[in-house]
Amino acid sequence: MFQLTWFLALSFIIKQTSCELYTALADLKEVLHTESTLINSLDQYIQAEHKKLELLQKYSEIYKQQHTEASEDIENYIANPINAYILIKRLTTDWQHVESLMNMQLGHDYLKNISMYREYLKFPTDEDLNGAAVALTRLQDTYNLDTSALARGELNGIKYSSELSAADCFELGRQSYNNGDFYHTQLWMREADSRLNSETNKTVEKSDILEYLAFSTYKQGNLPLALDLTNKLLEIFPAHPRALGNKGFYEEEMEKLNELKIKGDDESEDIPINDEQMAPQVQYPERELYEQLCRGEVTTDIAITSKLKCYYTNNNNPFLLIAPFKVEEAYPNPKILIFHDVMSDSEIDTIKRMATPRFKRATVQNYKTGELETAQYRISKSAWLKEKEHKHIDDVCRRVSDITGLTVETAEELQVVNYGIGGHYEPHFDFARKEETNAFKSLGTGNRIATVLFYMSDVPQGGATVFPNINAAIWPKKGTAAFWYNLHPSGEGDFNTRHAACPVLAGSKWVSNKWIHEQGQEFRRPCGLEQAPPELTA
Repeated sequence: MFQLTWFLALSFIIKQTSCELYTALADLKEVLHTESTLINSLDQYIQAEHKKLELLQKYSEIYKQQHTEASEDIENYIANPINAYILIKRLTTDWQHVESLMNMQLGHDYLKNISMYREYLKFPTDEDLNGAAVALTRLQDTYNLDTSALARGELNGIKYSSELSAADCFELGRQSYNNGDFYHTQLWMREADSRLNSETNKTVEKSDILEYLAFSTYKQGNLPLALDLTNKLLEIFPAHPRALGNKGFYEEEMEKLNELKIKGDDESEDIPINDEQMAPQVQYPERELYEQLCRGEVTTDIAITSKLKCYYTNNNNPFLLIAPFKVEEAYPNPKILIFHDVMSDSEIDTIKRMATPRFKRATVQNYKTGELETAQYRISKSAWLKEKEHKHIDDVCRRVSDITGLTVETAEELQVVNYGIGGHYEPHFDFARKEETNAFKSLGTGNRIATVLFYMSDVPQGGATVFPNINAAIWPKKGTAAFWYNLHPSGEGDFNTRHAACPVLAGSKWVSNKWIHEQGQEFRRPCGLEQAPPELTA
């Protein structure tokens, strides 16, 4: 736009000075004035181009540095939630800035290439950026992470990545604001302001931070502070239209509060402040316990753990007499067992390789309709593999039968799951409850009698499978498998098997699971009136 304006101005001046100006010295004085104007305009254009190129050079250097760092160990780099957030941010809001700079005439041809790239390369969207930001705030809440430490790239005291800039923190706050999450808006805008004060090359405007911070503070119920922050914004930007309007509104609200105080109205103490997002979320007892289990703050009672055993078992299977399974008891009732070294690295590599191209957003079943749908309480991608597709898949599924003593003829296909940034699955049941009449109806194989969950990766931090009703937790260990019955022998659901997948704090969590159904188990696990499941044979 600037180049076009300058070109039109130049054309206008040339037309106006083409009337034999050389015939009069007086006219040449005007030409000197014209030349001065042209030089000033040219200087402004050159300065603008230099500034554009300097900014592009700055972005290029940052991208090269971060890309080189990522390329050294791609798996570990993208497994870190902060790195993943920054990567997505680079290719969304940051790249939008780059595109707008390049769009200033010189970058048109290159932008055409970028448009073509978008057709066959995976580009993160604004939705991806929002999802990454929400994931970071979820980790922040679940693991009680300090905002400043998180901005320094530290997760529970361990530094995994580079620090966030003021602009990075600002974007986290802005995404929280767009989600109506004013609690995290405040946290990240304050951090953005703190980091901005120490930045030599400012990455964001202080006035922008103050605008979001002031309004989110008001939404949090702190009217005096919101007014104070708005006044600070107006000191920087006196004509800021929204700040002027908000200032008037805040002052009116303050006057109302002061009048009530002067009147001594006892009810003034009960005036409801705006409590939107006063906390990260409403802390229900189960959720609070779930998060404590994820952090390792709550553990199984020692009176229970002291009686748990480790042993070898062949499950009365002649094939396992020479190489029995190594079993660890995780909980007595419901009996939760951990089988060690039951999936090889080659099997894991095959399953991951075959599942990756098929990954889709993981779904949950609507208990009313029976339809599958996405949900915010389950953030992961999954794929389904059939036994006949590869020998390794067939071997793993047959091993499920060896582990459990149950048939897998009526089991669901092997589900492979990879959890992304802050990936989690909040407390849920694997079995269908009585009111879920449409669940598994299309399969015609009955309810999910048991679950076998294979862990296909180690997870440095987070990612535990926790059981809030019984204060039990299983921490991922590559090559192990957890097993439990979802149903009592009577066919009733065991509500103590309610479990959750904790958010992945650092690393990449890969699991696969086999859901075993009732049909075909009549002689392998006979029905009974008793609630407790039978012991597995040691």
